[in-house]
Amino acid sequence: MKLGGDQVVNRIRALVANWVHCKRLIFGSINRFNVITSCLYIVLAVICWYVYLYEFVPPAIVDETAIVDSIDSLSKEAKDSKGVCDLYDGSWVVDETYPLYNASQCPFAEKGFNCLANGRKNKGYLKWRWKPKNCDVSRFNVGEVLEKLRGKRVVFVGDSLSRTQWESMICLLMNGVEDKTSVYEVNGNTISKKIRYLGVRFSSYNFTVEFYRSVFLVQIGSVPKRAPKRVKSTIKLDELDSISSKWIDSDILVFNTGHWWNRGKLFEIGGYFKVNGRLKLGMSIMDAYRIALNTWASWVENKVNTNRTRVFFRTFEGSHWSKSHTCKVTQKPLVRSKREYTSHFSDIIKKVVNNMSVPVTTMHVTPMGSYRSDAHVGIWGDNPTVPDCSHWCLPGVPDAWNEILFSYL
Repeated sequence: MKLGGDQVVNRIRALVANWVHCKRLIFGSINRFNVITSCLYIVLAVICWYVYLYEFVPPAIVDETAIVDSIDSLSKEAKDSKGVCDLYDGSWVVDETYPLYNASQCPFAEKGFNCLANGRKNKGYLKWRWKPKNCDVSRFNVGEVLEKLRGKRVVFVGDSLSRTQWESMICLLMNGVEDKTSVYEVNGNTISKKIRYLGVRFSSYNFTVEFYRSVFLVQIGSVPKRAPKRVKSTIKLDELDSISSKWIDSDILVFNTGHWWNRGKLFEIGGYFKVNGRLKLGMSIMDAYRIALNTWASWVENKVNTNRTRVFFRTFEGSHWSKSHTCKVTQKPLVRSKREYTSHFSDIIKKVVNNMSVPVTTMHVTPMGSYRSDAHVGIWGDNPTVPDCSHWCLPGVPDAWNEILFSYL
């Protein structure tokens, strides 16, 4: 059958339309297949990668202990970055709230240490507070300290520097006592440089603050027979002072010794050392000091109940005599003082205490005192013709020692 022209055209159009429709169906299926195939490949790849990791890389196990340790370690590092609290490493800062008492209103402040009353005009030395580098000394709260000392016995043993700290503590504490007459020396004695015992009672709080004069801590003995004429007295390095039994039953026990361990107060006036009953004429002062400190340490270990008694040993206090033995008191503390920063006496104290079998606290005040060339008695003491660059004015440096001592409580 022969088709007309219009029919031919319509047939061609239908064929083209069918071909286009088939093409769309075919390629649409292919595209959908490609998409599905691609997704399957991705899923398969992820599964294979996971299997690989699980097989060759062990799974992480979270250890809670490790986390705690890590946190503790970070905390320690943070603390170390700030520095540990060393109460004796610091500087003096101006504080207008100081001084903490008026020595002229304290009957137990020795006249020879009351520099203002003895004519010192510059009052700047009174305004300095000790500030450790990485912490603070607890602010002195007299009411709180009085309560902590209620029913206790505080004992200082040593030389005149120990007596100064004893006087400082009493003056600090009296500020918190309303009835000043309730504070008195138990034997009615006045402050004296030579008396071996002084005890002040705070009757309202039932405690005493006592001082025993023992400049060497060990026993001063007689001259043995047939000793050289230059020997006038002996220091028995292996025997503690005969009054040591009176120090035992205390709650706070503070020792010092050092300023009498020099040629002027030993060899030049006939003082020599004795060990096991024998004179040691050739023994050096430092060797003798070491033996005496070990005798003291053995006594503490065997005689003192450190479960009750808190024992302290204060290191050597810096003096500021010049090489020609002249005394010049400065207007302000030194910025830096390398010469006075270390002390062989203090080194021995620290070493002996560290080797003890019972707890004893070393009060390493040597560095802090080395700056205070402005705080010595100087010409404002008992005798202005004899300057003093060893002892301290009150109020002054010994107050800082006591603030640190109180902070341990």
